[in-house]
Parts: sequence; structure tokens; C-alpha cells
Amino acid sequence: MLPSQALLPAVVFALAALRALASDTFLAAVYEHAVILPHPTQEPVPASDALALMNRNMDVLEGAIKEAAQQGAHIIVTPEDGIYGWQFTRESIYPYLEDIPDPAVNWIPCTDPSRFGPAPVQERLSCMARNNSIYVVANIGDKKPCDSSDPKCPRDGRYHYNTDVVFDAQGKLVARYHKYNLFLGETQFDYPKEPEAVTFETPFGKFGVFTCFDILFYEPAVVLVSKMQVDTVLFPTAWMNVLPFLTAIEFHSAWAMGMGVNVLAANTHNTSMEMTGSGIYAPAGARTYSYNMKTEDGHLLIAELDAHPRLSPASPPAVSWNSYALSVERFSQNDHEFTGIIFEDPFTFTDLTKPGGNLTVCQKDLCCHLSYKMAEKRDDEVYVLGAFDGLHVFEGQYYLQICTLLKCPSTNLSTCGQPVEMAQTKFEMFSLSGTFGTSYIFPEVLYSGVQLAPGEFEVLADGRLINRNTTSKPVLSLTLFGRWYEKDPPSTDQASA
Repeated sequence: MLPSQALLPAVVFALAALRALASDTFLAAVYEHAVILPHPTQEPVPASDALALMNRNMDVLEGAIKEAAQQGAHIIVTPEDGIYGWQFTRESIYPYLEDIPDPAVNWIPCTDPSRFGPAPVQERLSCMARNNSIYVVANIGDKKPCDSSDPKCPRDGRYHYNTDVVFDAQGKLVARYHKYNLFLGETQFDYPKEPEAVTFETPFGKFGVFTCFDILFYEPAVVLVSKMQVDTVLFPTAWMNVLPFLTAIEFHSAWAMGMGVNVLAANTHNTSMEMTGSGIYAPAGARTYSYNMKTEDGHLLIAELDAHPRLSPASPPAVSWNSYALSVERFSQNDHEFTGIIFEDPFTFTDLTKPGGNLTVCQKDLCCHLSYKMAEKRDDEVYVLGAFDGLHVFEGQYYLQICTLLKCPSTNLSTCGQPVEMAQTKFEMFSLSGTFGTSYIFPEVLYSGVQLAPGEFEVLADGRLINRNTTSKPVLSLTLFGRWYEKDPPSTDQASA
């Protein structure tokens, strides 16, 4: 047995090693919140009523924040609209807004609440962070006065912004982000004059923040990752799921993989509006996630992440997304191609008539290649290979290139592309690739019951999405979802649309 004097250096060394190890990882939390909604009204309610509603929601969020902190989480993300909900007019949102200063002012609302006027929501969020020694990310509303000297000033003399705020473990305001890509119906808010690339440094990595619909556009989402080199994206969202490609869990996980960063996605929970699906995602796949359309309660998720994922040995290699597809001749094509609609977009489809084989389907410049083998070819299930190369214009304008294998809701080919949640067919082998004109591709694998498949597939350096073993669950869809940002309309046209 070593004497105590000899043990001391060993103990010090072990503690130093543990601290060094801890700096390479951190515990992240997200909370999916079943928001308590106000009664819809065209006119503003008294400020006291608005604050009472927000405090009810913050009571729930505070419980989640305390629990996350007790489990050792360093940061927690809460949802878009998580404090006051939605269904507002420009007039009725006003009592819920606060003046949120630039974080450069070095402000801790918990200890100096009246420095910038009444700010009870910021004060309470700051105290939640400070009292629990945890970074807190929340979505609230910012108001900024303007006058006739500003030609874009709204007629009521103020700007309203959908805003994310971040408070550090001392309760200091360290980030403020104004949502740049507003979704349909967000008429209560204004567009910022310029897109904002908001980042901040922590002992456990560099973080960026944006909101919901922003994830589909170059600014600010791609800018934060490609130019600002953030390690982790904080993502409050109120995501309405759209099968087969745009459910929250599949697209947010795929975006983390395609961009090579961590994503902390906190969704609101409202099953009547198809809102659910939160997760903690790494470049190699989901660390934890939840998709729940059965109950109306909130859900806390916690997982460990690499603080610097680009430096991690688990970081996937760089991918040349069209390398394989451009190097091979077209596979055999089915005798009959047909058109089907997915989320208002006209896809070119061909059906998988055999239990295995090779197929190609093309649209414009995009050819999608599939090699596959079903574990069993069922007569009651139809799968198709589809391609789309064009401008999506339904709820915004953005250019897509998509290759997909997906299950149809029935054996009637006219239903292909419509939402379906359940399947029975497993695949022993699949390989999907495409002649993409963009390098921004997001790989998705969705199983029956709207479930992810972390660790069961990979993307090869030549751009093929392949399985590692026979799929453990029946397949709903395999997708390479491409965004060709250079072909998007100018942002001013998008905003006016």
C-alpha cells in the first residue's frame, strides 16, 4: 500500500485528467413543452394577464431546467413559442413582448432587473440559469421602437421580432437572435433588416443559434456552420411534421449529419397541430430523441455530446455526394414511370416490382440510383424510387434535389407520396445515390412508426447511403435530401412571398 504522500500526486493527476476529459464532452438537454396557450383574441390583453400566462409556462420550464441541472446538464434548449404560444395578431402579441438589449451590454437580469425597463420574463429566465448553474435557451418576443426616419418602420412605430435568448450559468445574457426566415402566419413579427449570425463561446465549445424555418435556408443556418465554424447549433422550433421527409426527428437528425455539427432541437408539443419531435443529434446520428403523438405531456431529453465534433474520431469523413452516381451507367429503368406529388412537389417515380435489383429514375439533371434487396417482397406493400429536381414553392421558395425510396400508403400507385406511418417490409440491403449538383445533402432513414435508425446506416465517401445490416425495423423511407441554395430566389423575394 502506498503512503499518503505518494498518493497525493496520483490523485491530483487523476483529477486533472478527468477535468481534461470533461472539457472534451458536455451534457446537453432539450425540453419538448406542451405549451399552455392563450385564448385567441384580436385585441391586446392587459399586460398582467399576458405575464400570468407566461409565468404558467415558465413554471413548467423551470421544473424541466431544475431536473436537467440536477442530472448534470450544462445547457438546456426550450422550444419556439414555448412561453406564450401562437395565434396572435400584430396587436395582440404586444403585451407579451419585452425590450431585449444587445448582449454586449453585459447584463444579468436576475441581479439588475430594471436596468432596461420592465423585463420580468428575462429576469425569471436569467434567475433560472443562475440558480441552477446552467445555460438556458428560450424563445421570446423582442420589441424595438422606430420612427419616420426609418423608411421600413411599421405604421405602429415599432418592430416585433421572434427572438431566441441565451443566458449563461451566471444568468448573464450572452446571445440574442432575431428569426430571419418567418413561416407562414407569423404576421405578428417583422423580418430583421439583415440576417444575423449569432455565436457565443463556452468552456464546452462554440455555439450558434437560429429558429425553426431558418434551418432550410443558407442564412443563417449554413453560414453559422460553414463560415463561423460553430460546434453545436441551438434550435428552438415549433415544427409541424410532414411525412415522408420533413418530420422533425428525421430532418433535424439528417441536418446534423449533413452539416457535421451537433444540433439541440427542442420542439413544442401539440398533437392537434402535428407538433412533436425533439432530439439531441450528433454528426454520426441521434444520441437521443422523442416522437410522441399519443400523449399531451412534455418530455426532457439529456445526452452527452462531443464539445468539438469536427475533432472527434467518430466524425464522419467528407463526402463527395455525386461521385458514385456520376461514375456508373444508369441502372435498368422500370417500363413505366409516373408522377406523384409530395408536399406539392411533382416527383418522378418508378415502382420496385421485384424483391431485389437495380433501378434508376431521373428528373431534369438529377438521376437517382438504387440497389436493394428486400427481406421479403410482400404483395400488400408497394415501394417506389423517386426523384425531384426543382423549386419548392408551397410555404416558401427554395430549390430541392431529392432522391428517395419510400413506401406507398396502399397498392394503388396514385397514393405514392402521401403520408404513411406504418410498414412491414425490412431490407437486407440498400444503396441509394444521386447525381446531385449541390454538396448540401442530408441523409435520412425513417423506420415504421416514425422511428430513427441511429447506427444502422452510413454514408460512404462516394455519396452512397447504405445499410450496415438487415434493417431492424420495416422501412418507411430512405432519402438523400438536397438543398441547392445557389438556385434559391433572392431573399427579398422570399420575404415578400
